[in-house]
Amino acid sequence: MAALYQIIPMFPAAAPGIIIVQHMPGGFTTSFAERLNTLSAMQVKEAESGDRVRPGLVLLAPGGEFHMEIRRSGGEYRVVLTEGERIERHKPSVNVLFHSVAKYVGNNATAVILTGMGQDGAEGLLAIRQAGGRTFAQDEKSSVVYGMPRVAWEIGAAQAVFPLEEIPMRLLEAIRR
Repeated sequence: MAALYQIIPMFPAAAPGIIIVQHMPGGFTTSFAERLNTLSAMQVKEAESGDRVRPGLVLLAPGGEFHMEIRRSGGEYRVVLTEGERIERHKPSVNVLFHSVAKYVGNNATAVILTGMGQDGAEGLLAIRQAGGRTFAQDEKSSVVYGMPRVAWEIGAAQAVFPLEEIPMRLLEAIRR
């Protein structure tokens, strides 16, 4: 959570749409999104099925009940909340989101995995990289827990690692290319 409090306010109001899975139980993500919204130039909200990924909007997966996926609908990307089993004890799962991004967004995707325990997201980040997307991970020094980023780096999913404070700039640079 602290990592998102630090970097989301660094994105300009017109930044490309951002979708986030944060490992949080149900009931906490609504207030977390509301708090981020007060700190950010971008609009931040808890995601709902059908939400369009668009510039100036950050969508946070609801905690505990659903996985969040992205699907292409015409020329737009839309959120789909799906039921299903926990993946590696997580719901929502970063891997579920990232695999859908690899499939539907492909080489237009830019993704990062931040501090966290375990390995959720590493395989999905690798799928994004293999689909031609740009992929990054938070470095060990700036991570509270260097689990998820470490695994992503070790399996070759992340093309580069950066300190937390550099990630917004690096993501925006990658999108411009």
